[in-house]
Amino acid sequence: MTDLVSLMAVPMAAQALHFPEISPALVSIDFGFVGLGTFHLRWYALAYIAGIMLAWQYATALISRPAMFGGKAPATKDDLDDIMFWIILGIILGGRLGYVLFYMVPYQQDVIAANPMSVLKIWDGGMSFHGGLIGVTLAIIVIARRRKLSLLPLGDIAGVVAPIGIMFGRLANFINAELYGRKTDAAVGMIFPEGVVPGSTPPAYDWVAKQWVYNGHEFARHPSQLYEAALEGLLPLLLLSILIWKFGALKKHGLVAGLFLLMYGTGRSIVENFRLPDSFANDLPFGLTMGMILSTPMWIGGAWLVWNALKPKPLHSPD
Repeated sequence: MTDLVSLMAVPMAAQALHFPEISPALVSIDFGFVGLGTFHLRWYALAYIAGIMLAWQYATALISRPAMFGGKAPATKDDLDDIMFWIILGIILGGRLGYVLFYMVPYQQDVIAANPMSVLKIWDGGMSFHGGLIGVTLAIIVIARRRKLSLLPLGDIAGVVAPIGIMFGRLANFINAELYGRKTDAAVGMIFPEGVVPGSTPPAYDWVAKQWVYNGHEFARHPSQLYEAALEGLLPLLLLSILIWKFGALKKHGLVAGLFLLMYGTGRSIVENFRLPDSFANDLPFGLTMGMILSTPMWIGGAWLVWNALKPKPLHSPD
């Protein structure tokens, strides 16, 4: 006898959009003839690479125009190259450490106890944006002090280029059929593959058969990765760029960084209402999610930076 879940899923699946089933890898190269297995050039890795490279180019374009900062660029190209190296480390180490501290330690202690080395398995998934943000912030602070650079203008540059990487990362999440949304009967609902292939990343992709695996009980869900790509990536990138190029926002040190924090925190909190919470962290009070909680400091820090940038500056009396 057909179970109730299947009966409910059939009409919903018939009306929903279907996942495009793009391979998680752009290309796969078999090195089995030399005993190295198959190398997969994954979209997720390409998203990181493209985001970092385009962010570096945008930042280079900004520091080449000192007038945008009020007459003097906050860094040289050599400074920027050094900063980008440490930012990459901050993204990777901060992102993973943040995931371990925010998600694994509170909710997955059994996983850590069974295999302590799992905390290092970045390739198995588990990167926290908020942890990466902390890592990047610390990297910028350290480099600014070491090279005697002004901190807030560097933060402004980071604030306008960060949405590039965020947008590409969320698009990669979509291609990987991961971090999808809650069930919906809205027209935007999409059927994502929810099968599980043991040991596979992403879990629903069979690398041997080269196909996505469905469990037969899928529901239409919000494509929340695309919502995040728009609200956390594309929209902040466009709005902040307009403020920079048309209204000289970089002359107000800290303003762009603060607005980025506010925009991301707001966008993330909105999307959290459509994104499916992690199964091990879905019982938080008042309908909150971990993403909402971790975004709260971004609102506070962002609001302070905006206030500090826009507050009237004291007039200096003549000597």
